[in-house]
Amino acid sequence: MTNQSILKEFRLSVKTELEALEEILAWFAEIIQDYLPPKTLRECKLALAEAFTNTVIYSHQNLPSSVPIILEVNLFSNYLEMKIWDIGPPFDLLNKLWEIEESIDDLEYIRVANRRNCLIMRKKLIN
Repeated sequence: MTNQSILKEFRLSVKTELEALEEILAWFAEIIQDYLPPKTLRECKLALAEAFTNTVIYSHQNLPSSVPIILEVNLFSNYLEMKIWDIGPPFDLLNKLWEIEESIDDLEYIRVANRRNCLIMRKKLIN
């Protein structure tokens, strides 16, 4: 699914607050609805909501709300990639995010330098 050029890329930074979910879902719908069929949009919103909620509750549970969570959305010709960046301790991906697997085609969780984690979700786009 990788090794393609990004057609569109979007980025949003929010506080570590569950209340930010409404802003995230509105932002996501606004930037991507013209590129996805309604069913795919719903599936991606569900996955994004579940992933963000788990990031706030588990990865950022002991951090102040001022600590940002970064969301990236990248549109490729045949798939959509959604990334959630956090700086908390890594959490048990398989145990916490099993609901997402029904909505997403590829799920990856990586730990990078400076205690950063990135949840990468990819959804195939059917032409």
